Amino acid sequence: MTHMSNTLSLAASLATALTLAAGSAQAAEMEKCYGVALAGQNDCAAGPGTTCAGTSTMDYQGNAWKLVPAGTCVTMETPKGMGSLEPIAM
Repeated sequence: MTHMSNTLSLAASLATALTLAAGSAQAAEMEKCYGVALAGQNDCAAGPGTTCAGTSTMDYQGNAWKLVPAGTCVTMETPKGMGSLEPIAM
């Protein structure tokens, strides 16, 4: 029974490590894109008077960002212009 417990523990540890590695790789393929989130749908950093995710108060708020696939931000067109890798002055 000890051998079976050791095998199960090893399998669980390996599965956890693979899951964490996959999550890290996915996060590395994303970038913050300012000015593309709809009101209340930002991922974080929505400026003064807000706390974090879901706190932007207007569509395409320049100081609110959303995670997007790497390399796509500056090609995203909104009614207020293109997405930006840096906060957009409002």
